[in-house]
Amino acid sequence: MFTTAAQLLDLTDKKITAVLRDGKKFIGVLRSWDQFGNIVLESTIERIYGGHKFAEVPRGLFLIRGENVLLLGEIDLDKDDYVPEPYEKGDVDEVFAVYRQELDEKRAKDKAKLKKMKAMGFVDGETGGDALF
Repeated sequence: MFTTAAQLLDLTDKKITAVLRDGKKFIGVLRSWDQFGNIVLESTIERIYGGHKFAEVPRGLFLIRGENVLLLGEIDLDKDDYVPEPYEKGDVDEVFAVYRQELDEKRAKDKAKLKKMKAMGFVDGETGGDALF
């Protein structure tokens, strides 16, 4: 079965979570979409995870380009307020600082990995491995 933008019809006017390619997570009510998979979320919040804490940043009406969407899913309203065991809600500034530190560590690790792969000839120097095929 193919996933197409038309399948977003079932999710219209429902609370969904959207995970983007860069790892950002948004929760909101799907109000509109088009044939390219671009979506409009209303009453959107961005959820940031850092360590074992999370914070929610209100974003309001939010437009997401379809090419950036990695995952969409409907939220079960009965379990909407449930927080999984290791996580607890924290202050936005505190959680964002931990998130930024984790992101910087990941980037440094990825940079070192790319350098090793270049040395072994697995990665082209110009494309960074994006155009291997």
